[in-house]
Amino acid sequence: MKLWTHYLMLACLLSVGLPVNAQSSPPQLEMSASATSSNQDYRLGAGDSIGVQVYQSPDLTLESRVSESGVISYPLIGNVQLGGLSLVEAEKTIADALRTGGFVRSPQVNITLRQVRGNQVAVLGQVNRPGRFPLETVNTRVSDMLATAGGVTPTGDDVLIVTGQRQGQAFRRVIDIPGLFLNQKPEDDIVVAGGDTLYVNKAPMFYIYGEAQRPGPYRIERGMTVMQALAQGGGPTSRGSQNRLKLHRRDTAGKVIETVPLLTDVVRPEDVIYVRESIF
Repeated sequence: MKLWTHYLMLACLLSVGLPVNAQSSPPQLEMSASATSSNQDYRLGAGDSIGVQVYQSPDLTLESRVSESGVISYPLIGNVQLGGLSLVEAEKTIADALRTGGFVRSPQVNITLRQVRGNQVAVLGQVNRPGRFPLETVNTRVSDMLATAGGVTPTGDDVLIVTGQRQGQAFRRVIDIPGLFLNQKPEDDIVVAGGDTLYVNKAPMFYIYGEAQRPGPYRIERGMTVMQALAQGGGPTSRGSQNRLKLHRRDTAGKVIETVPLLTDVVRPEDVIYVRESIF
């Protein structure tokens, strides 16, 4: 009776196409960062933490951090240069070294990106979300990093300063932000590199007080005139007059000079506009 039951079960398995006494398929390893589309182009940098697994070789499992020189120390094969490689390229590099050294016949290497430390760009100053951000794709540009940081705040300047290193030399570039997005200077939308710092300074300000509707400090817009500055402050009060203005401005020696400005004069940083009372 037991033999008949065994044959019956065997026939049922064969009828639905299930393998009998087949070897189990390779277990599914944890999905590596290289398998996700968002990290396909990510290139390893100094400080990145990675996990390395080789199928059916648990003794070759390793948790490591990429050194400042872009190297990790791996069992059997020693130091391996991974800095600057994509995750797929790094997997192939380790696999080739294991195969060439005769340690594993057909190595299946899986690299998981545990923590991103290298290839980061700092975006600081007058942006909505200042901080350090990883370069997750190649050809990341200045405009991309500004968008990642939430854009420039209302008090931010129109100028962006990029500093870093290129080919071992100090690098600095001043970029006109409106030109980036108005496509007036597309050549300024440069590709950023790991270790770069993007800094947006506070915009130049002017001050208005006296008989103005809204006295206080204001951001200077490009080409702003005294009339436009007066409008920023809400214009004169009922007691004030736009024809009775005083302008306090520092000269090249730092001395404050008082003048009577024209409404068409261009406002400069740190100008102080005083709205006097009307004489009538």
